[in-house]
Amino acid sequence: MTYLLALDQGTSSSRSIVFDERGHIVAQAQLELPQIYPQPGWVEHDPLEIWRTQLATARDALAKAGIAASAVRAVGITNQRETTVLWNRQTGQPVHHAIVWQDRRAEPACAQLREQGHAATIQAKTGLLVDAYFSGTKLQWLLDHVPGARDAAERGELAFGTVDSWLMWKLTHGKVHVTDVSNASRTMLFNVHTNEWDDELLALLRIPKALMPEVLPSSAHFGDIAADLLGHAIRIGGVAGDQQSALFGQACFTAGMAKNTYGTGCFMLMHTGSTFQTSQNGLLTTSAAQATSQPEFAMEGSVFVGGAVVQWLRDGLRAISTSGEVESLAQSVPDSGGVMMVPAFTGLGAPYWKPDARGTITGLTRGTTLGHIARAALESIAYQSAALLLAMSRDAVAAGGAPVSELRVDGGACINDLLMQFQADLLGIPVVRPAVIETTALGAAYLAGLSSGVYRSTDELSQLWRADRRFVPTLSSARAQELMANWEHAVRQTTAA
Repeated sequence: MTYLLALDQGTSSSRSIVFDERGHIVAQAQLELPQIYPQPGWVEHDPLEIWRTQLATARDALAKAGIAASAVRAVGITNQRETTVLWNRQTGQPVHHAIVWQDRRAEPACAQLREQGHAATIQAKTGLLVDAYFSGTKLQWLLDHVPGARDAAERGELAFGTVDSWLMWKLTHGKVHVTDVSNASRTMLFNVHTNEWDDELLALLRIPKALMPEVLPSSAHFGDIAADLLGHAIRIGGVAGDQQSALFGQACFTAGMAKNTYGTGCFMLMHTGSTFQTSQNGLLTTSAAQATSQPEFAMEGSVFVGGAVVQWLRDGLRAISTSGEVESLAQSVPDSGGVMMVPAFTGLGAPYWKPDARGTITGLTRGTTLGHIARAALESIAYQSAALLLAMSRDAVAAGGAPVSELRVDGGACINDLLMQFQADLLGIPVVRPAVIETTALGAAYLAGLSSGVYRSTDELSQLWRADRRFVPTLSSARAQELMANWEHAVRQTTAA
């Protein structure tokens, strides 16, 4: 039997999953990752804790699978994107906590870029809108605010990376400083047409090029894990940012295929093939995971607060004691009773891009219960995702394509049948849950398997994909449109003066 190991370093946890060559899960291990909130709107992680938890889960997953590291053909890595790590090349020590993708501290720098008229150039080169979400202005903040960092960077003493680069540096004992195109494309510093760091953008943000990692296709030989870490040297054969990895794991290899991942946030991607398409509806263009050096693209929309709204119900409101209780609480009422929740805890992402929005709950009456609020919280995930898909379909039609005809779903919250059915009802198209919902990790394993000869082509991977359940719409389109109109009204209230 051939095995592949996926390291899945996410926002709230580090996981490792052992897959067999058919894409079946053999064993997995997971550890929670502590969140650090220095002040409102700021979110950080300890890079050493990222490393410690990821290595521990890799060892644990191999132990649970009952296999030695020598039985693993290759390792794939997938990671929370945009999260920014800066470390000393000599000591391997971070110079500051990692700044997490949700963090908004770089918004003033982004506002300045927009005011100076750079937004069009940045979007044309990177496919991205100017926003604090992306790594470039986070890195700029670190260089400007960590004492001595800019001088050290100019001397070539520091290394920048997203989480994949940081992990590969640690896994190879500092032998490789690399990333893949999908992670590089989320920095606001990478030209997705040429697949190279862009000198003009680096100069614009005052970032020394010496900081930047080498960029490879997503399926490549990135380096080898040091033998002393897992007991045997293993090839790192695949790397992709979590959302592009999930698109790959869902076998969305051709233009028009789309997936939505329901994690801490929600992330919807539609493959557009080799076509770089600029959205007219507030979406991003991003590099898809690439098995070759040929650029491939996807349209993307990001919801900042998806499953995190359930964590807020648990930890903030204390309405539930475990996240798994939310579905039964929501089902204790037949509907939300007119309650609408817009969980704009850190602003609103696509297609709204309203960094100043803040969370609201509207429609409260004396009859409102925790059940109504829980249901409104769950439904907010579907409403935000529906707004993304409607925007995506408008872009697809404008480019001469067809609207998305089905949505493949994955991520932790997709096991919630109530949420998936409501999603299908709002969209008016089937929502399809795969047999293996760990598609983010699966995509990384598939990329590693391709580069190491386990699989011959993406056609072979398409044959491995299996559906678990199709959720078919039950609402009339008129009722779905009415619900979406109510949602848009609630969104407008989040930024009302």
